[in-house]
Amino acid sequence: MNYKYSIEDIHTVDVDAVVFFTAEFDKIRDKYLNRVDALTQGAVTTLFKTDEFSGKKLELALIYQPVGFKARRIILAGLGQKNKIDADTFRGVLGMLSRMKTVKNSKKLALSFKGFENPVFYQAAVEGYFLGSYKMLDFKTGGDRKDVNKVNELSFLVERKVGLKQLEKAVLKGEIIAEGQLLVRQLGNTPGNFLTPTLYAKKAQELARKYKFNCRVLDEKAILKEKMGALLAVGKGSSEPPRFIILSYKGRADNQAPIVLVGKGITFDAGGISLKPPLNMHEMKNDMSGSAVVLATIMTAARLKLPRNLIALMPTAENLPSSTATKPGDIIKTRKGLTVEVINTDAEGRLILADALDYANTFKPQAVVDIATLTGAALYVLGYEGAPILGNNKKLLDQLKAAAENSAERVWEMPIWNEHRESMKSGIADLVNSAGKPAGTITASAFLENFVGDWPWAHIDIAYMDMEPKGRPYLPVGITGFGLRLLIELLSNWKKS
Repeated sequence: MNYKYSIEDIHTVDVDAVVFFTAEFDKIRDKYLNRVDALTQGAVTTLFKTDEFSGKKLELALIYQPVGFKARRIILAGLGQKNKIDADTFRGVLGMLSRMKTVKNSKKLALSFKGFENPVFYQAAVEGYFLGSYKMLDFKTGGDRKDVNKVNELSFLVERKVGLKQLEKAVLKGEIIAEGQLLVRQLGNTPGNFLTPTLYAKKAQELARKYKFNCRVLDEKAILKEKMGALLAVGKGSSEPPRFIILSYKGRADNQAPIVLVGKGITFDAGGISLKPPLNMHEMKNDMSGSAVVLATIMTAARLKLPRNLIALMPTAENLPSSTATKPGDIIKTRKGLTVEVINTDAEGRLILADALDYANTFKPQAVVDIATLTGAALYVLGYEGAPILGNNKKLLDQLKAAAENSAERVWEMPIWNEHRESMKSGIADLVNSAGKPAGTITASAFLENFVGDWPWAHIDIAYMDMEPKGRPYLPVGITGFGLRLLIELLSNWKKS
């Protein structure tokens, strides 16, 4: 995409379409909209009088061949109530705009931020545009593989020249963050036969070379040497061997302890011997989205040159049923040495995270944050509206909540009580990997807690937040990439817990 930044007047900008943002219409007070109305000989007033546009919600309206404008089209973008406009408002309206036929058929598009000049709005607008227009075309053929979106030049119009530098910086940041979230979507949409643990590791290595961070991959022999019995047990049912991927980014010159990110990487989850129902099982190719988020986070942090030392750990495996698969009732030994009675082989995510969380302790981190599509129970906690978070450190959890507020990727804190911890104990081993349906999201976290060292830790359960069932302004139906903006916001404003 080519970007232009200008203080040019909207009626002189020579583009296919110019987008004018407005909130609740007030012709007397809104000098910008009043001018558009005058230049178009009352076209705006007509739209309001006919109830074709109100500005009181996220909505779009089109003015064809506007008199007095060089632009061939004017698009009015309603932002809703003026006192409720925030960055996510711009994300949303640009998401809608990106799918508008007039926009897709335009080569040159201009956005007029006059009256709404705020760097966080510029950044969010770019994020919304790219996130809203996303389509997975990698496996299409012929004409269907071609992206029909023709926009190749995006102009940003502001009132004062003094804001152009700030504008340019915000736009580039928005593009980088959007590309990080789109990477999560792309990986999550990739079928399991094209993203085995081995192929996933190669993809991570390619990105590390391109964006200048480090990547080390442990094969099954190295995993065995590390005594990661839980990861090996999950991968036993597949002919595709597991991989343990270690990413590192050094954003500081000093030796400050790293922040460790851990992401669940089950590249396909059939449930193992505790086989899942066939309905919607194809969606389980996305059971690696937690690992995709931490991979994209390191990539994005490197591109943004965030001043943080980061480690990302990606335990990856396939969870399949076969004659060699781990069985319910089996007892396995984790890297930490704790034994686990396997009650349900479909509770595999916590097993691979257990070995990864224990491995994280070797870095003596500032903090550890894990993110995973961990429990079906998460659906009954917050639905598709937010992710449960749990942990052992209030300051870290508060930082996550603040990051959620700023990134519009919502989270909600839940407790871990001693009764939840007790329910994860086994009569014949140290732990069980499942305590059944009651409080499933919390008991899974109580299990993970056993493998965390003496540092701040937070767990983010993104099950069901990884998928959008109905479609929203910048979240088309399908895989969302949830968690990338949240973690980048957390790391950008990091305070040691």
